[in-house]
Amino acid sequence: MQDKKFFTTLFNAAVEAADPERTIAAHLPQKPKGRTIVIGAGKGSAQMASAFEKAWDGPLEGLVVTRYGFGAPCKHIEIIEASHPVPDAAGLVASRRLLETVSGLTSDDLVVALISGGGSALLPSPPEGMTLEDEIAVNKVLLASGAPISAMNAVRKHLSTIKGGRLAAAAHPARVFSLIVSDIPGDNPAFVASGPTVTDDTTRNDALRIVERYNLDLPKAALAHLQSEKADAPKPSDAVFAGHEHHLIASAAVSLEAAAKAARNLGVEAVVLSDAIEGEAREVAHVHAALAKQVLFKNQPFAKPVVILSGGETTVTVRGKGKGGRNSEFLLSLAIDIDGADGISAFAADTDGIDGSEDNAGAFADSTSIARLLAKGHDASAYLNGNDAWTAFNAIDDLFVPGPTGTNVNDLRAILIR
Repeated sequence: MQDKKFFTTLFNAAVEAADPERTIAAHLPQKPKGRTIVIGAGKGSAQMASAFEKAWDGPLEGLVVTRYGFGAPCKHIEIIEASHPVPDAAGLVASRRLLETVSGLTSDDLVVALISGGGSALLPSPPEGMTLEDEIAVNKVLLASGAPISAMNAVRKHLSTIKGGRLAAAAHPARVFSLIVSDIPGDNPAFVASGPTVTDDTTRNDALRIVERYNLDLPKAALAHLQSEKADAPKPSDAVFAGHEHHLIASAAVSLEAAAKAARNLGVEAVVLSDAIEGEAREVAHVHAALAKQVLFKNQPFAKPVVILSGGETTVTVRGKGKGGRNSEFLLSLAIDIDGADGISAFAADTDGIDGSEDNAGAFADSTSIARLLAKGHDASAYLNGNDAWTAFNAIDDLFVPGPTGTNVNDLRAILIR
């Protein structure tokens, strides 16, 4: 497929705009009288920790947890790796150690929290009455539900002893300074990694309404906890959060503008639709495909050549047992819609470098993708119905596999109309 180099250039520009070494150095806190403790969780937390070490002129110590294979070299901050998107025992150990790390501090101490997307799965910490197996079951149900990430995290933070601001509360009376890389549509910092150091006003009743709305088949222990006052999360007005700060240091909006600039440098006009698109991946694809064909055939609402960019986080309601992720599912649905429409090519990838549970960040597609699949004896619709987009794009060698990027500002979708 042509245009792979073009799309890869845009992806690299988006990732570079969210590079921790660039963003953290511009958001350093004042030095404390006491100790500096660095904590963190997320798919970009190890790279954030490495960048913070390079930028910080003074003693520090700490611990962060990231996904397996996403580590980075640090001298003073310990890196623990755990499972994502489904939690495991290593994540449970990491959660306990993080809570221990911030215990016993004083008002002279500073806690720097490095938070990025993926922290929800990496920080399992079930409350009394629930087990790790229960929390794993909750995550599996949420991931297959089709619920938006904000709804998922509203449930998660009420089934935890570390999320929903509880990690920051455990650090009291130390000051907590959070640096956050947002992977959440709308960039609400309390939803990134289910807000271990940033709380909000959502309640357990909100979580119960989400359970009902999406018909979530949660373990009995989880439902029982949500129905108990013990599930209530601390409020932003709680005195333990006085003096705390949080700063958004990277987001989809900034990265999309960087990708748009890269496209213009290559002589192609760029349009950013939105940095906060949500919805079922295959349905979002239908809208993107219709817009692309309107441009191709009628030169409206944008003039060719143009690349249409969007960000946010789509969801997938899992119906089959195939391999894939939201970006590859989006692209397979779009490829079916643009089949034979010469002049349209497309790309979708997760900026952290991993889409779903496989090794690819996403994939490439164009007007010939379906024909090339058919020529190899593959049925694109059957793959889509089975949530098996990875297999489809692997068959035509159109997977995008950049490896871990060290950041996570959600998805980048790009459709080029020539």
